[in-house]
Amino acid sequence: MSKSFSMHDIDVREFIKALDQTKGNVFLVTQENDRFNLKSKLSQLAGIISLIEGGRLVEAKIVCDDPEDESMLFRLNLFGEGTKN
Repeated sequence: MSKSFSMHDIDVREFIKALDQTKGNVFLVTQENDRFNLKSKLSQLAGIISLIEGGRLVEAKIVCDDPEDESMLFRLNLFGEGTKN
C-alpha cells in the first residue's frame, strides 16, 4: 500500500465524486485504526459519519492502493482540485 496523508477542510461532495473516479482501493483510517474501504458507498457513509464525533470533525488518514489515486486525492485535499469533469 501507498503512503497515507491526513485529510483537512475537504469538500465532502467533491471528495465523493473523486472517489468514484479512483482505480484502486481507497481506505479511510481513523485515529482508532478503523479502516473503511471508500470504494463502497456504504463504507463511505460509515466512514464520513465516524469522522463527525460529538459535532466536531476528528482526524483521519487516507491510504490508496494506486499512486495515481493518491495523487488526485492529495491535490483535492490540498488545493480543492483533482477530479476530471
